[in-house]
Formats: sequence, C-alpha cells, structure tokens
Amino acid sequence: MNAPQLTIGVSIALSGMLATLLFASAAQAGLARWQPERVRGELQARIRSWWWIAGAFAFVAMLSREVTIALVAFTSFAALREYFSIIPMRRCDRRVLAWAYAAIPVQFLWAAIGWYGMFMVFIPVCLFLLLPMRTALNGETRGFLHAAGALHWGLMTCVFSLSHAAYLLALPAHVNPAGGNLGLLLYLALLTALNDVAQYCAGKLLGQRKVVPRVSPGKTVEGLLGGIAVTTALATTLAPLLTPFSPIESLGAGLLVALAGFLGDVVVSALKRDLGLKDSGTAIPGHGGVLDRVDSLTMTAPFFFHYLYYLHY
Repeated sequence: MNAPQLTIGVSIALSGMLATLLFASAAQAGLARWQPERVRGELQARIRSWWWIAGAFAFVAMLSREVTIALVAFTSFAALREYFSIIPMRRCDRRVLAWAYAAIPVQFLWAAIGWYGMFMVFIPVCLFLLLPMRTALNGETRGFLHAAGALHWGLMTCVFSLSHAAYLLALPAHVNPAGGNLGLLLYLALLTALNDVAQYCAGKLLGQRKVVPRVSPGKTVEGLLGGIAVTTALATTLAPLLTPFSPIESLGAGLLVALAGFLGDVVVSALKRDLGLKDSGTAIPGHGGVLDRVDSLTMTAPFFFHYLYYLHY
C-alpha cells in the first residue's frame, strides 16, 4: 500500500479543520449556556456528526491511499443503497440492482489505477448500454423507461460523480509538490463542506430572496452569494498549501465549487420533493441521510476534477 503524503500544507489544513471544529463546539456550548432557547438539538447533532466525519476522514487519510479510496467507495455504496431505498423500483428489477452495486468496485478500480479512458466510459457508456438490455430481458415492459432512467441516474450521481474524488489520489503526485494527492482531496472536501455551511448560515442570517422556492425553500440569493464569498476566500487561502493552482486559478476553483455545490444540493432537493421526502435517510444525525450529506459533492467532485485536470494534467 502507498503511504499517505502528509506534506506541511496538508498538516496545516488538518490543524485548521480541527481548530474550526473546536471553535464551533465552544460556540455551541457557550450559546447553550447563555441562551439555551436558541440552541436546538439539530445544531448539536450537526456539530457532533461533523466531528465523526472529519475524524474518520483524517484517520483513514493517514493510513494509505488505497484505504482512502476504499472509504470514498464505501460512501458511494451507502449513497446508492440509500437512493435505491427511496426510489420506487419494480420487483423484477432486483437482479439488475445487483449489477449496479457490482459496478462500484470496478469503477473505483479504474480510479485507483488511474486508467482515465476506462474511468470515463465504464458507467456513462458501457453500463448505459448494458443495463437497459438486462432490464429488458426481465420481460416486463410496463415502467421500463422509469426503471432504466432511475437506475442509470443513480449510478451517475452516486458512483460516477463521487468516484472523481477518489481519482484525485491517483493523479501524478509530482505535479502538486505542495499538497500531493491527499492535498487535492482535502482541498475539495474542505471547500465543499465550508460552502454548504456558509450558504446555510448566510441564508439563515441574511436570506430574503428565494432562488428556487418550490424546490428548496431555504436557498436564497444572499445565501448563495455568502457561500461564493466564503468559498472563494478559502480557495485562495488554501491553494498554495494544497494545490498547484495560481491565484487566478484558485479564484476560479472557489467559484466553481460554490456554484456546483449549490446546484448539487438543488438537484437532490428536487428529487426528494418529487418523492415527498424531507431527507433521504437518517444515517447521519443532524444531516439526514448519506445522500443528503454528499449532494453537493456529486457536482463539485466532477467539476473540480476536470477543472484541475484540464489546467495541470
């Protein structure tokens, strides 16, 4: 197994993440003491879950590249399983679902070995053609279009999109001496997470004008602009520590992640609205389900990967 590349930049970023969580916990504890009526159980659960998520990521990242990729693959599996649990599927399609789950280790294998060609065509092309064929062999035509579309959309969102985060660990490390491969993944994860938090906080404090009220009532123009401001500032600050980006490129990365994160959240919200759900599950206290937590990452991971790949690889 390849040992992780804990550069000075990565160490500083992890320390900053720890300091941020400590500050959030201290602020929540102080607010609970002085203004308990303003502190809800959801806030406490969110902060506690962030500790678990950040701790698990930091611990696994220090073990090896392969274990980190396996963690992303497991997250992809959990998101896909949750997706299939809320999507109405025909009984005859259960065997086809096994094909979808079997695609996860194959897709992440292409990412782990850095086979860019197969990585890019396996799900969007190969499975796009093979899975409808297998679905048709069930002999049931009623609901075929819904089944084929729902199956492939789930694979694209929960597996193909998230696998771009894993592929960051297989890129040539010499291109990014500042942060190495782990720095790229950490940069993406921090920007995506802080963008979510910034949009949520700015929307709660300043939000007036709704962006898509019928899809996601909590999304406001002020929240989006606040997320863009915070994410671009963080992107330019962390870029010299974790990425090969120039100052201008880091601004572009921050703007791209902020907008892509917003769109990912809105798309998954539209799915849940269509199904009459508030959350996709209850796996993560304070956040909902796994799909609720990775909704932004389903957009930020592929957009960030190809932005980085185009500029430096």
